[in-house]
Amino acid sequence: MTASDPYESLGVRRRINAAGALTRLGGAVMAPEVVAAMAAASQASVDIGELQDAASGRIAEATGAEAGLVTTGAAAALTLAAAASIARWDVAKMAALPHADAFPHDILIPRTHRTGYAHALAASGARLVDIGHNDRGTGAGVRGLESWEIETALTPSVVAMAFSVNATSIVDLPTAIAVCRANGVPLIVDAAAQLPPKENLGRFIAMGVDLVAFSGGKALGGPQASGILAGRRDLVASALLQQLDMDVAPETWMPPKLIDRANLRGVPHHGIGRGFKAGKEEIVGLLTALDRFVKADDGKANAVLEVRLKAIAAALEGLDVKLVPASVTGRTPVLEIAVADALAMSARLQRGDPPVHLSERHSARGVLTLDPQVLLPEHDGPLAAAIRTAA
Repeated sequence: MTASDPYESLGVRRRINAAGALTRLGGAVMAPEVVAAMAAASQASVDIGELQDAASGRIAEATGAEAGLVTTGAAAALTLAAAASIARWDVAKMAALPHADAFPHDILIPRTHRTGYAHALAASGARLVDIGHNDRGTGAGVRGLESWEIETALTPSVVAMAFSVNATSIVDLPTAIAVCRANGVPLIVDAAAQLPPKENLGRFIAMGVDLVAFSGGKALGGPQASGILAGRRDLVASALLQQLDMDVAPETWMPPKLIDRANLRGVPHHGIGRGFKAGKEEIVGLLTALDRFVKADDGKANAVLEVRLKAIAAALEGLDVKLVPASVTGRTPVLEIAVADALAMSARLQRGDPPVHLSERHSARGVLTLDPQVLLPEHDGPLAAAIRTAA
């Protein structure tokens, strides 16, 4: 395998990615300074707990949370958040997970939020309990999640509530926060894809949620196998304790500062998050990307993307193309391409040489979306040519 082009030596095709920072396409294209930071981090031995302590401080500063943890993606963050809500400081419960029938392990989740990503919560051993109605989601009515629907479901077996936030569901978030706070139930928010805008890093914590999960390998521009769990110090500490390598002698174990050993009746064994271990390279890479993301000028970056998209749109003259600015998407500008059969065209593009990917998010309404989030500038021309050929 050659360092200059490892994919060529493996026989793996490079692809033109105009579908966004998707996990199945490798996530973000990391900036050189992130790559350099990861390479430098690989050249030393450090205590991972101490490194996660340092990461916690950086994440807390960026999010306004009490503490933070670098995870191996947003899905891992959700599993760890659920495990922390179930076990708290109880080492016996940590040892038992995901087998949780002997103690409270229910997590409430609105019906409209029961997606494939909710499986990450259940992987902890949690039992997901659907609440609320789906009137607004199905267009059958106007009502969303209401306080009494949450309160009715609050039994002694409930350890947390989960909430998947987006531009539509956020109207119900204050209701969930108010009920959970009044009843002492942790609220876990899945905000994996809610960056940009950068304001969302601190928005949900400021609103009063207990734990929030972000992807590190998408808009943040960090390693694909990275994520953030931020929130209450005690819950983040429990999550960390269930992620760390715990093959340690109790007599010599020096826990991270996040973990108050006085809260523990013993030293836990490997937790359910042991397979989600974040390496020193991912932790440093994520922190470097986070710092870069916080300092970036979103307006300037989006203006550059709009110029590129307008040039691509001009090259697609004759096709039904619409530029949707960042002010409308709430994220980055995109091009919407209306076609007779969106999925058939997407399939043709993916069979091309090189394969081309557009977002299929709106394919049901006959639209393919050109998302420039990780589209390399040198791919703009070949991308336009491929779309014209496939149209």
